[in-house]
Amino acid sequence: MQMKRIAVGALAAAAMLAPVTAAAQNFEPKTAGDIMVRGRAIGILPDEGASISPGGGDIDIEDKVVPELDVTYFVTDHIAAELIAATARHDVSVDGNAALGDASLGDVRLLPPTLTAQYHFRPSERISPYVGAGVNYTAFFDESPGALDSVDYDNSFGAALQAGVDVAISGGWFVNADVKKLFLDTDVSGSVGGTAVDAGEVDVDPWIVGVGLGYRF
Repeated sequence: MQMKRIAVGALAAAAMLAPVTAAAQNFEPKTAGDIMVRGRAIGILPDEGASISPGGGDIDIEDKVVPELDVTYFVTDHIAAELIAATARHDVSVDGNAALGDASLGDVRLLPPTLTAQYHFRPSERISPYVGAGVNYTAFFDESPGALDSVDYDNSFGAALQAGVDVAISGGWFVNADVKKLFLDTDVSGSVGGTAVDAGEVDVDPWIVGVGLGYRF
């Protein structure tokens, strides 16, 4: 009975995928001069760390899911440049600080445009994986201080690594899955009760995981 259910499920899945696969047979290969526009839902997952003075403790930066837009231009059939743009507001807190205990450090909005150079391994195939590397510039703005009287984040540059895959659906349409690692840090400082609070260099270093839909022109 178990094998029968598995067989029926496999046949049903094949039946559902058949129209998509058939439509994808008509796709055109990626070529120099192509422009791809993607809309993705991305999860921003900070891998944070810092040394807080005075009082020690750990920094915690909230994970976030936000929409993202990116544009890719193919310089050659295999080499492309991608620019992504998204913005997110993150809650920031400190855990185990001798003076503040576990306290909110408010929130801050990030704008992290990232430019990568990509290599597409199989531009002439329906399933087309790629890798990339590039640079990120993150602007921190619209801060609120939480338990502090004031807080300040420095804007910064960082490196970016990337891997992903495009899967053709029909015509110019395709689905995409993408993972990026940003190497990002910022100097964070503030004050409370007239005493300076210095988190020093905070390593944010987020993973950015996204899935979405795109169109190639």
